[in-house]
Amino acid sequence: MKTNQIFAIIALLTTYIGHAQYVIKDGSDLLNLKKVPQEKAYVDHNGSLSFSGEYLYYAIHCFNAQTNKPTNVSTIGYVALVNEAKEFIFEHKIKLDKGHGYGDFFITTDIPSGRYKLLGYTQWMKNSGLSQVFKDDIIIINPYLADQSALLNSTTPVTSPNSVDNVSVSDSSIIIMKTQKASFLPREKVHLSIKNYKGVLGHGSYTVKVKRKEEIDMPSTLNSVMYGNAYFNADKEIKQSIGDSIFLPEQRGELIYGTVKNAETGTPTENLPVVISIPGKESLLKFSKTDQSGNFYSYIRKDRKDPMAVIQVEDQNEMYAIEKGTPSQIDLSNLTFSNFSLSKAQAEYIKNRSVLNQIENQFFSSKPDSIIQSNPIDIFNGGIPEVIVLDDYTRFKTLEETLVEVVKFAGFRKANTSDAYIRIGQDFKSYDEEYNDFPAIVLIDGVFIPHHEQIRSYDARNIEKISLTRDQFRLGQKEYQGILSIETFEGDFLENYNPKNSLVVPFEQALPKKNYFVQSYTTQNNSFERIPDYRRMLFWKPNVNITESDYNYEFYTSDLEGTFEIILNGFTSYGKPLHVVKEIEVTTKNLN
Repeated sequence: MKTNQIFAIIALLTTYIGHAQYVIKDGSDLLNLKKVPQEKAYVDHNGSLSFSGEYLYYAIHCFNAQTNKPTNVSTIGYVALVNEAKEFIFEHKIKLDKGHGYGDFFITTDIPSGRYKLLGYTQWMKNSGLSQVFKDDIIIINPYLADQSALLNSTTPVTSPNSVDNVSVSDSSIIIMKTQKASFLPREKVHLSIKNYKGVLGHGSYTVKVKRKEEIDMPSTLNSVMYGNAYFNADKEIKQSIGDSIFLPEQRGELIYGTVKNAETGTPTENLPVVISIPGKESLLKFSKTDQSGNFYSYIRKDRKDPMAVIQVEDQNEMYAIEKGTPSQIDLSNLTFSNFSLSKAQAEYIKNRSVLNQIENQFFSSKPDSIIQSNPIDIFNGGIPEVIVLDDYTRFKTLEETLVEVVKFAGFRKANTSDAYIRIGQDFKSYDEEYNDFPAIVLIDGVFIPHHEQIRSYDARNIEKISLTRDQFRLGQKEYQGILSIETFEGDFLENYNPKNSLVVPFEQALPKKNYFVQSYTTQNNSFERIPDYRRMLFWKPNVNITESDYNYEFYTSDLEGTFEIILNGFTSYGKPLHVVKEIEVTTKNLN
Protein backbone atom coordinates (compact mmCIF):
# COMPACT_ATOMS: atom_id res chain seq x y z
CA MET A 1 0.00 0.00 0.00
CA LYS A 2 1.35 3.42 -0.88
CA THR A 3 2.22 5.80 1.92
CA ASN A 4 -0.25 8.47 0.83
CA GLN A 5 -3.07 5.89 0.81
CA ILE A 6 -2.26 4.93 4.41
CA PHE A 7 -2.15 8.57 5.47
CA ALA A 8 -5.50 9.25 3.82
CA ILE A 9 -7.12 6.36 5.70
CA ILE A 10 -5.70 7.37 9.07
CA ALA A 11 -6.48 11.06 8.53
CA LEU A 12 -10.12 10.08 7.98
CA LEU A 13 -10.14 8.06 11.17
CA THR A 14 -8.43 10.65 13.37
CA THR A 15 -11.19 13.10 12.60
CA TYR A 16 -13.11 11.19 15.27
CA ILE A 17 -10.35 10.48 17.79
CA GLY A 18 -11.55 9.65 21.29
CA HIS A 19 -10.35 10.64 24.75
CA ALA A 20 -7.99 7.71 25.18
CA GLN A 21 -8.36 5.55 22.11
CA TYR A 22 -10.37 5.41 18.93
CA VAL A 23 -13.58 3.34 18.83
CA ILE A 24 -14.42 1.46 15.62
CA LYS A 25 -17.85 2.70 14.57
CA ASP A 26 -19.01 0.44 11.71
CA GLY A 27 -18.01 -2.00 8.99
CA SER A 28 -16.62 0.68 6.69
CA ASP A 29 -14.51 1.99 9.54
CA LEU A 30 -13.20 -1.48 10.30
CA LEU A 31 -12.39 -2.16 6.63
CA ASN A 32 -10.33 1.03 6.41
CA LEU A 33 -8.41 0.14 9.55
CA LYS A 34 -7.60 -3.34 8.29
CA LYS A 35 -6.03 -1.79 5.20
CA VAL A 36 -3.35 -0.28 7.45
CA PRO A 37 -0.68 -2.98 7.91
CA GLN A 38 0.26 -4.02 11.41
CA GLU A 39 3.83 -3.41 12.55
CA LYS A 40 6.49 -5.30 14.48
CA ALA A 41 9.73 -4.14 16.07
CA TYR A 42 13.20 -5.40 16.90
CA VAL A 43 15.51 -3.80 19.47
CA ASP A 44 19.24 -4.43 19.22
CA HIS A 45 21.11 -3.67 22.45
CA ASN A 46 24.36 -4.23 24.33
CA GLY A 47 22.81 -6.50 27.00
CA SER A 48 22.03 -8.92 28.35
CA LEU A 49 24.00 -8.08 31.53
CA SER A 50 24.32 -4.49 32.73
CA PHE A 51 25.71 -2.98 35.93
CA SER A 52 24.88 0.22 37.74
CA GLY A 53 27.11 2.90 36.28
CA GLU A 54 26.90 1.49 32.75
CA TYR A 55 24.88 2.52 29.71
CA LEU A 56 22.23 0.42 28.05
CA TYR A 57 22.58 1.23 24.35
CA TYR A 58 19.88 0.24 21.89
CA ALA A 59 18.65 0.63 18.32
CA ILE A 60 15.04 0.02 17.29
CA HIS A 61 13.92 -1.25 13.89
CA CYS A 62 10.19 -1.12 13.04
CA PHE A 63 8.72 -3.11 10.17
CA ASN A 64 5.60 -3.51 8.12
CA ALA A 65 4.47 -6.91 9.44
CA GLN A 66 3.04 -7.86 6.03
CA THR A 67 6.15 -7.16 3.94
CA ASN A 68 8.95 -7.18 6.57
CA LYS A 69 10.20 -3.92 5.05
CA PRO A 70 10.75 -0.77 7.15
CA THR A 71 7.42 0.67 8.21
CA ASN A 72 5.92 3.72 6.54
CA VAL A 73 3.08 3.92 9.07
CA SER A 74 4.55 5.02 12.42
CA THR A 75 7.12 7.80 12.79
CA ILE A 76 7.44 7.34 16.56
CA GLY A 77 8.64 4.19 18.33
CA TYR A 78 8.98 3.33 22.02
CA VAL A 79 11.62 1.44 23.98
CA ALA A 80 10.87 0.58 27.61
CA LEU A 81 12.42 -1.30 30.50
CA VAL A 82 10.15 -2.99 33.04
CA ASN A 83 10.88 -4.89 36.24
CA GLU A 84 9.37 -8.10 37.59
CA ALA A 85 6.66 -6.09 39.35
CA LYS A 86 5.59 -4.96 35.81
CA GLU A 87 6.63 -1.38 36.60
CA PHE A 88 8.20 0.87 33.95
CA ILE A 89 11.77 1.92 34.76
CA PHE A 90 11.76 4.06 31.63
CA GLU A 91 9.75 4.49 28.45
CA HIS A 92 11.65 6.36 25.77
CA LYS A 93 9.99 8.03 22.80
CA ILE A 94 12.12 7.55 19.67
CA LYS A 95 11.75 9.36 16.38
CA LEU A 96 11.91 6.88 13.52
CA ASP A 97 13.72 7.62 10.28
CA LYS A 98 12.44 5.15 7.69
CA GLY A 99 11.55 2.80 10.52
CA HIS A 100 14.82 3.09 12.45
CA GLY A 101 15.94 4.95 15.58
CA TYR A 102 18.23 4.63 18.58
CA GLY A 103 18.88 5.80 22.13
CA ASP A 104 20.51 4.93 25.43
CA PHE A 105 19.82 4.80 29.16
CA PHE A 106 22.27 5.29 32.03
CA ILE A 107 21.69 2.74 34.79
CA THR A 108 21.78 4.64 38.05
CA THR A 109 22.40 3.30 41.54
CA ASP A 110 18.69 3.78 42.31
CA ILE A 111 17.77 0.79 40.16
CA PRO A 112 17.98 -2.45 42.17
CA SER A 113 19.49 -5.72 41.05
CA GLY A 114 16.97 -7.88 39.28
CA ARG A 115 15.54 -9.42 36.15
CA TYR A 116 14.14 -6.92 33.68
CA LYS A 117 12.51 -6.96 30.28
CA LEU A 118 13.37 -4.65 27.39
CA LEU A 119 10.34 -3.83 25.23
CA GLY A 120 10.03 -2.26 21.78
CA TYR A 121 6.79 -1.16 20.12
CA THR A 122 4.73 1.53 18.43
CA GLN A 123 1.28 2.75 19.46
CA TRP A 124 -0.19 0.87 16.48
CA MET A 125 1.43 -2.40 17.66
CA LYS A 126 -0.37 -2.15 21.00
CA ASN A 127 -3.55 -3.25 19.24
CA SER A 128 -2.15 -6.79 19.01
CA GLY A 129 -1.15 -6.93 22.66
CA LEU A 130 1.97 -8.21 24.34
CA SER A 131 2.60 -10.97 21.80
CA GLN A 132 3.35 -8.38 19.09
CA VAL A 133 5.71 -6.37 21.29
CA PHE A 134 9.46 -7.03 21.15
CA LYS A 135 10.71 -8.55 24.41
CA ASP A 136 14.21 -9.46 25.58
CA ASP A 137 15.76 -10.23 28.96
CA ILE A 138 18.08 -7.79 30.71
CA ILE A 139 19.85 -8.59 33.96
CA ILE A 140 20.90 -5.61 36.08
CA ILE A 141 23.36 -5.96 38.94
CA ASN A 142 23.54 -3.10 41.43
CA PRO A 143 26.37 -3.96 43.86
CA TYR A 144 25.84 -0.74 45.82
CA LEU A 145 22.61 -1.94 47.44
CA ALA A 146 22.71 -4.45 50.27
CA ASP A 147 19.60 -6.31 49.15
CA GLN A 148 20.45 -8.68 46.29
CA SER A 149 17.59 -11.09 47.02
CA ALA A 150 15.96 -10.55 43.62
CA LEU A 151 18.86 -12.40 41.97
CA LEU A 152 19.69 -14.78 44.82
CA ASN A 153 16.34 -16.53 45.20
CA SER A 154 16.15 -19.97 43.67
CA THR A 155 13.40 -20.00 41.06
CA THR A 156 11.64 -22.49 38.89
CA PRO A 157 12.81 -22.06 35.30
CA VAL A 158 10.44 -19.82 33.40
CA THR A 159 9.87 -20.15 29.69
CA SER A 160 9.07 -16.99 27.79
CA PRO A 161 6.16 -17.33 25.37
CA ASN A 162 8.51 -16.16 22.62
CA SER A 163 11.56 -18.13 23.71
CA VAL A 164 13.72 -19.48 20.89
CA ASP A 165 16.79 -21.60 20.46
CA ASN A 166 19.68 -20.02 22.36
CA VAL A 167 22.16 -20.92 19.61
CA SER A 168 23.49 -17.69 18.10
CA VAL A 169 23.14 -18.21 14.37
CA SER A 170 25.65 -16.17 12.36
CA ASP A 171 25.18 -15.57 8.64
CA SER A 172 28.32 -14.35 6.82
CA SER A 173 27.29 -15.40 3.32
CA ILE A 174 26.31 -11.84 2.38
CA ILE A 175 28.36 -9.52 4.60
CA ILE A 176 31.82 -10.29 5.99
CA MET A 177 33.76 -8.38 8.66
CA LYS A 178 37.57 -8.35 8.75
CA THR A 179 40.26 -6.84 10.97
CA GLN A 180 43.97 -6.51 10.17
CA LYS A 181 44.79 -9.25 12.69
CA ALA A 182 43.16 -11.38 15.38
CA SER A 183 44.96 -10.17 18.50
CA PHE A 184 45.61 -6.64 19.72
CA LEU A 185 47.43 -4.88 22.51
CA PRO A 186 45.57 -2.59 24.90
CA ARG A 187 44.96 0.88 23.38
CA GLU A 188 45.82 -0.36 19.89
CA LYS A 189 44.00 0.80 16.77
CA VAL A 190 41.72 -1.73 15.07
CA HIS A 191 40.79 -1.36 11.42
CA LEU A 192 37.38 -2.87 10.77
CA SER A 193 36.39 -3.62 7.20
CA ILE A 194 32.80 -4.52 6.34
CA LYS A 195 32.34 -6.00 2.88
CA ASN A 196 29.02 -6.57 1.17
CA TYR A 197 29.55 -9.31 -1.43
CA LYS A 198 25.96 -9.55 -2.67
CA GLY A 199 25.19 -6.05 -3.90
CA VAL A 200 21.57 -5.03 -3.39
CA LEU A 201 20.96 -8.26 -1.47
CA GLY A 202 23.13 -6.86 1.33
CA HIS A 203 21.70 -3.35 1.31
CA GLY A 204 19.91 -2.57 4.56
CA SER A 205 20.04 -1.06 8.04
CA TYR A 206 22.30 -2.54 10.71
CA THR A 207 23.96 -1.86 14.02
CA VAL A 208 27.65 -2.54 14.60
CA LYS A 209 29.00 -2.96 18.12
CA VAL A 210 32.26 -4.13 19.64
CA LYS A 211 31.87 -5.29 23.23
CA ARG A 212 33.59 -7.41 25.82
CA LYS A 213 32.29 -10.96 25.73
CA GLU A 214 30.42 -11.77 28.92
CA GLU A 215 32.55 -13.68 31.41
CA ILE A 216 29.61 -15.44 33.07
CA ASP A 217 26.73 -17.43 31.62
CA MET A 218 23.79 -15.20 30.76
CA PRO A 219 20.41 -15.52 29.03
CA SER A 220 21.00 -15.31 25.29
CA THR A 221 20.37 -11.93 23.67
CA LEU A 222 17.78 -12.10 20.92
CA ASN A 223 19.73 -11.43 17.73
CA SER A 224 18.06 -10.51 14.45
CA VAL A 225 17.96 -14.06 13.07
CA MET A 226 16.47 -15.45 16.28
CA TYR A 227 13.99 -12.58 16.29
CA GLY A 228 12.97 -13.31 12.70
CA ASN A 229 12.04 -16.86 13.69
CA ALA A 230 10.34 -15.89 16.96
CA TYR A 231 8.11 -13.20 15.42
CA PHE A 232 7.48 -14.84 12.07
CA ASN A 233 3.79 -15.32 12.90
CA ALA A 234 3.22 -11.81 14.24
CA ASP A 235 -0.16 -10.29 13.41
CA LYS A 236 -0.36 -8.81 9.92
CA GLU A 237 -3.42 -6.63 10.62
CA ILE A 238 -5.46 -5.53 13.59
CA LYS A 239 -7.91 -8.10 14.99
CA GLN A 240 -10.36 -5.71 16.65
CA SER A 241 -14.03 -5.60 15.73
CA ILE A 242 -16.79 -2.99 15.51
CA GLY A 243 -17.21 -1.25 18.87
CA ASP A 244 -13.66 -2.08 20.05
CA SER A 245 -11.15 0.56 21.08
CA ILE A 246 -7.86 0.80 19.21
CA PHE A 247 -4.61 2.75 19.43
CA LEU A 248 -4.00 5.04 16.47
CA PRO A 249 -0.55 5.19 14.87
CA GLU A 250 1.63 8.27 15.12
CA GLN A 251 2.09 8.49 11.37
CA ARG A 252 2.80 12.22 11.10
CA GLY A 253 4.79 12.85 14.27
CA GLU A 254 4.08 12.92 17.99
CA LEU A 255 0.35 12.73 18.62
CA ILE A 256 -1.05 15.14 21.21
CA TYR A 257 -4.76 14.94 21.93
CA GLY A 258 -7.41 15.42 24.57
CA THR A 259 -10.93 16.61 25.34
CA VAL A 260 -12.68 19.89 26.07
CA LYS A 261 -15.90 19.97 28.10
CA ASN A 262 -18.10 22.67 29.50
CA ALA A 263 -16.80 23.15 33.05
CA GLU A 264 -20.28 23.61 34.54
CA THR A 265 -22.30 20.96 32.72
CA GLY A 266 -19.54 18.48 31.88
CA THR A 267 -20.90 18.15 28.34
CA PRO A 268 -18.50 17.88 25.38
CA THR A 269 -18.02 21.00 23.26
CA GLU A 270 -18.15 20.71 19.48
CA ASN A 271 -16.38 22.75 16.81
CA LEU A 272 -14.33 24.69 19.36
CA PRO A 273 -10.91 26.04 18.23
CA VAL A 274 -7.99 24.81 20.34
CA VAL A 275 -4.44 26.21 20.12
CA ILE A 276 -1.48 24.12 21.25
CA SER A 277 1.85 25.85 21.79
CA ILE A 278 5.22 24.36 22.66
CA PRO A 279 7.08 27.12 24.57
CA GLY A 280 10.72 28.15 24.40
CA LYS A 281 12.92 30.16 22.07
CA GLU A 282 12.14 27.71 19.27
CA SER A 283 8.42 27.53 19.86
CA LEU A 284 5.79 25.60 17.94
CA LEU A 285 2.15 26.43 17.27
CA LYS A 286 -0.51 23.90 16.30
CA PHE A 287 -4.22 24.39 15.76
CA SER A 288 -7.03 21.90 16.27
CA LYS A 289 -10.80 21.88 16.59
CA THR A 290 -13.01 19.72 18.79
CA ASP A 291 -15.31 17.11 17.25
CA GLN A 292 -18.83 16.24 18.35
CA SER A 293 -17.44 14.42 21.39
CA GLY A 294 -15.23 17.32 22.45
CA ASN A 295 -12.05 15.61 21.27
CA PHE A 296 -9.11 17.36 19.64
CA TYR A 297 -5.80 16.13 18.26
CA SER A 298 -2.70 17.38 16.49
CA TYR A 299 0.68 16.06 15.35
CA ILE A 300 4.03 17.59 16.35
CA ARG A 301 6.46 16.87 13.53
CA LYS A 302 9.47 19.04 14.34
CA ASP A 303 12.14 18.39 16.96
CA ARG A 304 10.91 20.47 19.85
CA LYS A 305 13.16 21.71 22.63
CA ASP A 306 10.72 21.96 25.54
CA PRO A 307 8.97 19.08 27.40
CA MET A 308 5.82 21.12 28.06
CA ALA A 309 2.70 22.00 26.09
CA VAL A 310 0.19 24.80 26.58
CA ILE A 311 -3.35 23.92 25.47
CA GLN A 312 -5.75 26.85 25.19
CA VAL A 313 -9.32 27.54 24.15
CA GLU A 314 -9.74 31.02 22.70
CA ASP A 315 -13.43 31.32 23.56
CA GLN A 316 -13.86 33.32 26.78
CA ASN A 317 -17.66 33.24 26.92
CA GLU A 318 -17.71 29.96 28.86
CA MET A 319 -15.52 28.10 31.33
CA TYR A 320 -14.03 24.91 29.88
CA ALA A 321 -12.32 21.88 31.37
CA ILE A 322 -9.37 20.76 29.24
CA GLU A 323 -7.82 17.34 29.64
CA LYS A 324 -4.81 15.97 27.76
CA GLY A 325 -5.22 12.40 26.56
CA THR A 326 -2.77 9.68 27.59
CA PRO A 327 -2.55 6.32 25.77
CA SER A 328 -3.15 3.26 27.93
CA GLN A 329 -0.16 1.12 28.81
CA ILE A 330 0.36 -2.35 27.39
CA ASP A 331 -1.15 -5.17 29.44
CA LEU A 332 1.95 -6.80 30.99
CA SER A 333 0.13 -9.39 33.10
CA ASN A 334 1.48 -12.29 31.00
CA LEU A 335 5.05 -11.00 30.83
CA THR A 336 7.60 -13.54 32.06
CA PHE A 337 11.25 -13.18 32.99
CA SER A 338 14.43 -15.25 32.82
CA ASN A 339 15.44 -17.57 35.63
CA PHE A 340 18.96 -16.14 36.02
CA SER A 341 20.43 -16.26 39.54
CA LEU A 342 23.68 -15.05 41.04
CA SER A 343 26.13 -17.40 42.74
CA LYS A 344 28.83 -16.80 45.37
CA ALA A 345 31.45 -17.73 42.78
CA GLN A 346 30.60 -14.54 40.87
CA ALA A 347 31.22 -12.20 43.82
CA GLU A 348 34.83 -11.38 42.91
CA TYR A 349 33.90 -10.75 39.27
CA ILE A 350 31.08 -8.41 40.31
CA LYS A 351 33.38 -6.52 42.66
CA ASN A 352 36.11 -6.06 40.05
CA ARG A 353 33.73 -4.94 37.31
CA SER A 354 32.08 -2.45 39.66
CA VAL A 355 35.42 -0.94 40.66
CA LEU A 356 36.38 -0.49 37.01
CA ASN A 357 32.99 1.13 36.29
CA GLN A 358 33.56 3.61 39.11
CA ILE A 359 36.98 4.53 37.74
CA GLU A 360 35.63 4.87 34.20
CA ASN A 361 32.79 7.13 35.36
CA GLN A 362 35.23 9.39 37.20
CA PHE A 363 36.56 10.42 33.79
CA PHE A 364 33.25 10.60 31.97
CA SER A 365 33.58 14.34 31.30
CA SER A 366 36.67 13.70 29.17
CA LYS A 367 34.78 11.22 26.97
CA PRO A 368 31.44 12.89 26.31
CA ASP A 369 28.87 12.00 23.67
CA SER A 370 27.55 14.92 21.63
CA ILE A 371 23.97 15.78 20.77
CA ILE A 372 23.23 16.06 17.06
CA GLN A 373 21.57 19.43 16.68
CA SER A 374 18.30 19.30 14.78
CA ASN A 375 17.33 21.92 12.26
CA PRO A 376 16.34 25.09 14.13
CA ILE A 377 12.65 25.89 14.27
CA ASP A 378 11.79 29.12 12.47
CA ILE A 379 8.77 30.62 14.20
CA PHE A 380 8.63 33.31 11.50
CA ASN A 381 8.25 30.74 8.71
CA GLY A 382 11.03 32.15 6.54
CA GLY A 383 10.34 35.81 7.22
CA ILE A 384 13.18 38.06 8.32
CA PRO A 385 12.13 39.64 11.61
CA GLU A 386 12.96 43.07 12.93
CA VAL A 387 14.65 42.61 16.34
CA ILE A 388 14.41 45.31 19.01
CA VAL A 389 16.70 44.91 22.06
CA LEU A 390 15.00 47.04 24.69
CA ASP A 391 18.20 47.92 26.57
CA ASP A 392 19.18 49.93 23.49
CA TYR A 393 16.25 52.28 24.15
CA THR A 394 14.67 54.23 26.96
CA ARG A 395 12.83 51.76 29.16
CA PHE A 396 9.05 52.03 29.71
CA LYS A 397 7.06 50.35 32.41
CA THR A 398 4.40 48.43 30.48
CA LEU A 399 4.26 46.48 27.24
CA GLU A 400 1.59 48.87 25.90
CA GLU A 401 3.83 51.91 26.47
CA THR A 402 6.81 50.09 24.97
CA LEU A 403 4.94 49.31 21.77
CA VAL A 404 3.89 52.95 21.44
CA GLU A 405 7.29 54.49 22.15
CA VAL A 406 9.82 51.93 20.88
CA VAL A 407 8.38 49.39 18.45
CA LYS A 408 7.47 50.51 14.96
CA PHE A 409 4.43 49.11 13.16
CA ALA A 410 2.94 47.48 16.30
CA GLY A 411 0.45 48.71 18.85
CA PHE A 412 -2.82 48.05 20.64
CA ARG A 413 -6.15 48.53 18.87
CA LYS A 414 -9.27 49.18 20.95
CA ALA A 415 -6.78 49.89 23.71
CA ASN A 416 -9.27 50.91 26.39
CA THR A 417 -11.60 47.92 26.03
CA SER A 418 -11.64 44.27 26.98
CA ASP A 419 -11.36 43.49 23.26
CA ALA A 420 -7.95 45.15 22.92
CA TYR A 421 -5.57 43.40 20.56
CA ILE A 422 -2.11 43.94 19.15
CA ARG A 423 -2.08 44.97 15.52
CA ILE A 424 1.01 44.91 13.27
CA GLY A 425 0.92 47.29 10.33
CA GLN A 426 0.89 45.81 6.85
CA ASP A 427 3.80 46.32 4.47
CA PHE A 428 2.06 47.57 1.35
CA LYS A 429 5.37 48.42 -0.34
CA SER A 430 6.53 44.82 -0.36
CA TYR A 431 3.31 42.82 -0.49
CA ASP A 432 0.28 42.99 -2.72
CA GLU A 433 -2.51 42.39 -0.22
CA GLU A 434 -5.79 43.98 0.72
CA TYR A 435 -6.07 46.04 3.86
CA ASN A 436 -7.21 44.07 6.91
CA ASP A 437 -7.61 44.49 10.64
CA PHE A 438 -6.34 41.07 11.65
CA PRO A 439 -4.64 40.69 15.04
CA ALA A 440 -1.00 39.65 15.36
CA ILE A 441 0.16 36.26 16.58
CA VAL A 442 1.71 37.15 19.95
CA LEU A 443 4.15 34.89 21.77
CA ILE A 444 5.89 35.44 25.10
CA ASP A 445 8.75 32.98 25.61
CA GLY A 446 7.02 30.87 22.98
CA VAL A 447 3.65 30.83 24.80
CA PHE A 448 0.74 31.79 22.53
CA ILE A 449 -1.30 34.69 23.94
CA PRO A 450 -4.88 34.37 22.65
CA HIS A 451 -6.22 37.50 24.40
CA HIS A 452 -3.90 40.45 24.15
CA GLU A 453 -5.69 42.66 26.63
CA GLN A 454 -4.33 40.38 29.36
CA ILE A 455 -0.76 41.55 28.69
CA ARG A 456 -1.31 45.28 28.12
CA SER A 457 0.17 46.10 31.52
CA TYR A 458 2.83 43.36 31.46
CA ASP A 459 6.03 44.64 33.10
CA ALA A 460 8.29 45.51 30.16
CA ARG A 461 11.32 45.55 32.47
CA ASN A 462 11.22 41.74 32.26
CA ILE A 463 11.55 41.85 28.45
CA GLU A 464 14.95 41.41 26.82
CA LYS A 465 13.92 41.80 23.19
CA ILE A 466 10.96 41.91 20.82
CA SER A 467 11.01 40.43 17.32
CA LEU A 468 8.34 40.98 14.73
CA THR A 469 7.52 40.20 11.14
CA ARG A 470 4.77 41.78 9.07
CA ASP A 471 3.82 38.78 6.93
CA GLN A 472 0.28 37.44 6.91
CA PHE A 473 -0.40 34.05 8.52
CA ARG A 474 -3.24 31.62 8.92
CA LEU A 475 -3.60 29.52 12.07
CA GLY A 476 -6.42 27.03 11.76
CA GLN A 477 -9.38 28.93 10.34
CA LYS A 478 -8.23 32.34 11.59
CA GLU A 479 -6.19 35.00 9.79
CA TYR A 480 -3.38 36.91 11.51
CA GLN A 481 -1.26 39.87 10.48
CA GLY A 482 2.34 39.36 11.53
CA ILE A 483 4.05 37.72 14.49
CA LEU A 484 5.22 39.53 17.63
CA SER A 485 7.64 37.38 19.63
CA ILE A 486 8.62 38.62 23.10
CA GLU A 487 11.59 37.10 24.93
CA THR A 488 12.08 37.72 28.65
CA PHE A 489 15.45 37.83 30.36
CA GLU A 490 14.74 34.72 32.42
CA GLY A 491 12.61 32.83 29.88
CA ASP A 492 10.20 32.00 32.69
CA PHE A 493 6.91 33.52 31.53
CA LEU A 494 5.22 30.11 31.56
CA GLU A 495 5.87 29.65 35.28
CA ASN A 496 3.28 32.28 36.17
CA TYR A 497 0.94 31.83 33.20
CA ASN A 498 -2.48 30.57 34.27
CA PRO A 499 -5.24 32.34 32.34
CA LYS A 500 -8.81 31.24 31.88
CA ASN A 501 -9.41 28.16 29.69
CA SER A 502 -5.79 27.05 29.47
CA LEU A 503 -3.88 23.96 30.55
CA VAL A 504 -0.11 23.56 30.93
CA VAL A 505 0.90 19.90 30.77
CA PRO A 506 4.09 17.84 30.55
CA PHE A 507 4.64 16.48 27.06
CA GLU A 508 7.53 14.00 27.02
CA GLN A 509 10.11 14.64 24.34
CA ALA A 510 11.59 12.17 21.90
CA LEU A 511 15.22 11.36 22.72
CA PRO A 512 17.74 13.56 20.89
CA LYS A 513 20.06 11.86 18.44
CA LYS A 514 23.71 11.54 19.47
CA ASN A 515 27.16 11.13 18.07
CA TYR A 516 28.65 8.56 20.42
CA PHE A 517 32.18 9.14 21.71
CA VAL A 518 34.90 7.20 19.91
CA GLN A 519 38.16 6.86 21.86
CA SER A 520 41.33 7.72 19.95
CA TYR A 521 45.01 7.33 20.82
CA THR A 522 47.42 9.07 18.48
CA THR A 523 50.90 10.52 18.79
CA GLN A 524 49.40 13.96 18.16
CA ASN A 525 46.79 13.50 20.88
CA ASN A 526 48.31 12.42 24.19
CA SER A 527 45.60 13.99 26.38
CA PHE A 528 44.33 10.52 27.31
CA GLU A 529 47.74 9.12 28.20
CA ARG A 530 47.18 9.32 31.96
CA ILE A 531 43.44 8.62 31.91
CA PRO A 532 42.38 5.03 32.70
CA ASP A 533 40.37 3.31 29.97
CA TYR A 534 38.11 0.47 31.11
CA ARG A 535 35.53 0.58 28.31
CA ARG A 536 33.67 -2.67 27.75
CA MET A 537 31.93 -1.18 24.70
CA LEU A 538 34.71 -0.23 22.29
CA PHE A 539 32.50 0.81 19.38
CA TRP A 540 28.78 1.50 18.95
CA LYS A 541 27.31 2.48 15.60
CA PRO A 542 23.52 2.21 15.83
CA ASN A 543 22.65 3.31 12.30
CA VAL A 544 24.84 1.72 9.64
CA ASN A 545 22.98 2.05 6.35
CA ILE A 546 24.70 -0.22 3.82
CA THR A 547 24.16 0.80 0.21
CA GLU A 548 27.66 0.13 -1.17
CA SER A 549 30.14 -2.77 -1.16
CA ASP A 550 32.86 -1.54 1.23
CA TYR A 551 32.78 0.24 4.58
CA ASN A 552 35.74 0.95 6.83
CA TYR A 553 35.79 1.97 10.48
CA GLU A 554 38.44 2.22 13.15
CA PHE A 555 38.39 2.05 16.92
CA TYR A 556 40.84 1.56 19.76
CA THR A 557 40.99 -1.22 22.31
CA SER A 558 40.86 -0.28 26.01
CA ASP A 559 42.91 -1.35 29.00
CA LEU A 560 40.64 -4.38 29.45
CA GLU A 561 42.05 -7.67 28.24
CA GLY A 562 40.03 -10.63 27.04
CA THR A 563 37.77 -11.64 24.17
CA PHE A 564 35.77 -8.96 22.39
CA GLU A 565 32.93 -9.55 19.95
CA ILE A 566 32.40 -7.52 16.80
CA ILE A 567 28.71 -7.91 15.98
CA LEU A 568 26.81 -6.74 12.92
CA ASN A 569 23.10 -7.15 13.45
CA GLY A 570 20.16 -5.96 11.39
CA PHE A 571 18.03 -6.43 8.32
CA THR A 572 18.34 -6.09 4.58
CA SER A 573 16.09 -3.64 2.74
CA TYR A 574 13.79 -6.54 1.83
CA GLY A 575 13.52 -7.81 5.42
CA LYS A 576 16.06 -10.63 5.67
CA PRO A 577 17.72 -10.69 9.11
CA LEU A 578 21.53 -10.78 9.17
CA HIS A 579 23.71 -11.54 12.18
CA VAL A 580 27.49 -11.63 11.74
CA VAL A 581 29.98 -12.13 14.59
CA LYS A 582 33.76 -11.90 14.69
CA GLU A 583 35.95 -12.24 17.79
CA ILE A 584 39.23 -10.52 18.56
CA GLU A 585 41.57 -10.86 21.53
CA VAL A 586 43.03 -8.02 23.57
CA THR A 587 46.11 -9.10 25.48
CA THR A 588 49.54 -7.89 26.54
CA LYS A 589 50.95 -11.09 25.06
CA ASN A 590 51.85 -10.69 21.40
CA LEU A 591 50.18 -13.70 19.79
CA ASN A 592 50.75 -12.64 16.17
